[in-house]
Amino acid sequence: MLDGDWLAETGSEIRGVLKVMVDAGWIPGGTAVVGTGSMWEFVAVGGTHAGDAEHLAAPDVHYDVASLTKVMATWPLVGRAVAEGLMDLDAPLAEHFPGGPYPGGRVTVRQILTHTSRLNPVTWLERYVGTEQDLAEAILSEPLDDEGYRYIDRGFILLGLLLERLFGAPLDRLAGELWSVAGMSSTTYGPLPRSPMVAPTERRIPGTAPTWGVVHDESAALMGGVAGHAGVFTTAIDLGVFARDLLRVHGETRGASGSFAHYLRQSWQPQVSVDDRFARGLAWLVTGDGLVYHHGYTGVSLFLQPETGRYVGLLTNAVHYGRRRTGLFDLRAAVRTAFTG
Repeated sequence: MLDGDWLAETGSEIRGVLKVMVDAGWIPGGTAVVGTGSMWEFVAVGGTHAGDAEHLAAPDVHYDVASLTKVMATWPLVGRAVAEGLMDLDAPLAEHFPGGPYPGGRVTVRQILTHTSRLNPVTWLERYVGTEQDLAEAILSEPLDDEGYRYIDRGFILLGLLLERLFGAPLDRLAGELWSVAGMSSTTYGPLPRSPMVAPTERRIPGTAPTWGVVHDESAALMGGVAGHAGVFTTAIDLGVFARDLLRVHGETRGASGSFAHYLRQSWQPQVSVDDRFARGLAWLVTGDGLVYHHGYTGVSLFLQPETGRYVGLLTNAVHYGRRRTGLFDLRAAVRTAFTG
């Protein structure tokens, strides 16, 4: 199928599924960017329910991207640290966190990126509130779980803390510099002012205001809204810029072994088998038919197909009406089908 036809058909399919979800009252609305090569188009359906009024969804409305933070902030900064010789993917964390010995000190960055770290899978950080123990030390001090694949946020929390130590700067500043170079002027960690240009997420207590302009993830909120696993806000425009930049780098001539392009290519190759449908690369999920993607709990996703240069970024606040997120699985399945037929 020609790229132009694919853009039109995929955009129409996404628009149709979003409209069903909005009309059914499952989500307030959503936006998407559909692109390939030098072409892209945007889909916007419904609104954001910002405040007491319904404001239209649009490509420049900010959404809380939840776990897309892992691949939009932490993962590329790890690649930078590797390229600059500050980090070895296979070195134990004990090399960077003195003290201990800690059980988690044996864990490597590669194991964190592939979700085989064996760290405590329970993300909740409230147990550390009011203590005097450093968060990294607290996470590393806990016993390791059984071996195997298990999606774990704590590893990316640790990576965010490690990146700050290696570069000597706060994570939000480091990520902001990365996004600025890429031309992503609207991507940022929160908080953001409450406005129609920011989609609220969940109303946690009936009769109160929804979470709006501040991170939805509870653990990231306890960390001040800046964490390696959650906290980033972006727009459909910037998500498209990010996808284009990654696909451009992927297509570059093979560089030195320490280059970011080499790291990206490693990241998009299967590292750990998850089941018969997909594997985990470095941070990203990889399918047998060449699709690379990542999701975020709030109702967001980014899909890329390196072979064709096609991509789709989805942004919704699917948790606005509660955590069942009805219809989100079907929306994501429709996007996967657009790539795989």
